[in-house]
Amino acid sequence: MLKFNDLKIGIIGLGYVGLPLAVEFSKHFQVLGYDKNKNKINNLKSGIDDTNELISEEITLLKKIELSCNSEDLIKCNCYIMTVPTPVDANNKPDLSYLIDASSIVGKALSKGDVVIYESTVYPGATEEDCAPILSKYSGLSIARDDQIDNKDIFYLGYSPERINPGDKKHRLTDIIKITSGSSNEASLFIDGLYKKVIKAGTYRAPNIKTAEAAKVIENTQRDVNIALINELSIIFDKIGLDTNDVLTAAATKWNFLSFKPGLVGGHCIGVDPYYLTHKALKSGYNPEMILAGRKINNYMSEHISLKIIQLMLEYGIENLNAKILVMGATFKENCPDMRNSKVFDLVKSLLNNRCKVDIYDPWIDLNNLANDYNFISKPNNNEYDVIVIAVGHQKFKELGVDEIREFGKNKHVLFDIKSIFEKEKTDGRL
Repeated sequence: MLKFNDLKIGIIGLGYVGLPLAVEFSKHFQVLGYDKNKNKINNLKSGIDDTNELISEEITLLKKIELSCNSEDLIKCNCYIMTVPTPVDANNKPDLSYLIDASSIVGKALSKGDVVIYESTVYPGATEEDCAPILSKYSGLSIARDDQIDNKDIFYLGYSPERINPGDKKHRLTDIIKITSGSSNEASLFIDGLYKKVIKAGTYRAPNIKTAEAAKVIENTQRDVNIALINELSIIFDKIGLDTNDVLTAAATKWNFLSFKPGLVGGHCIGVDPYYLTHKALKSGYNPEMILAGRKINNYMSEHISLKIIQLMLEYGIENLNAKILVMGATFKENCPDMRNSKVFDLVKSLLNNRCKVDIYDPWIDLNNLANDYNFISKPNNNEYDVIVIAVGHQKFKELGVDEIREFGKNKHVLFDIKSIFEKEKTDGRL
């Protein structure tokens, strides 16, 4: 088994997960950060973090990391950590293409006794059943197991699911307990010890890889189902004339009431992970009705919000034909620049289908690097919009204030606050 003194860690994928991990490990070990995106590598070499996850003192640590977009450089490493995306396709089926590609790249660099750890969210069994065979195919090595007789030509396999919360400066990588696991007891102990070097909050060693995979995928599935319940309640309360937030505030006075808010549920975690679990469930012969029902409700919310906005426009005497609408926020969550799987775009599509004109304003988005079909603007003009929709609860919008935001509207306009960042009395509608 490898010794910590001999480690050179290769981080494959330098996004929200891989980049903070590379920085933390660079405090203790030699680190090579690999990403296929040449622009990302060049930016990082210049000290530019396009994820905005690193704080200023961490930016300086990038100089300690060997940064490369050349996969051949990975042969220098002996411990590999996979942090690539695991999205779903147009039919909400798991897309393992990034993971398969990364596995083939690492497989070609893998040597006897090396360690490979996956952090990407997958369904239970994917690491050992889908990824490991690719590593073995390209390396000619087998996975270390406790019951193995011949341990000569092996590599050690592990899974330690990422728990990064983009944009959250309170719960950062080192502050969140890390689940670890390995293909053998030896691998499990080594991987757990490795993460203990950087995770201040501590680690939890799962009994096996599949348990660690399942623990990760249910974290976001649980949140998705809970939010779906609140979204459905918001639809019911809307129909009977109740303000959802008033109801939730009252209910939250009981100590064991779980606090969730209605809204758009997208992103590359909550809006995706449940499909990985339901995929595995269906392949195992079980139809996961509750989880899929929750997904259906959450996917419907953009249409529901669009209908509420159109209804409000009619009540205010505003024609929807060619009405100018300002949508404030396009990222999947507040205070981060990530637009992957953002349900804001489903809302925009619905408004466009209702023959409205839509501008999108998001101060977190770099318009110079934007490849998008929608009409993004750098700054809204005053007195221009019939409707203003606060779609994402960015702190910058809160600081702007409701009065200044209303200045973007015409004399007669509607302000719809999806995220309820302002008091009910100061807006015209919310969930």
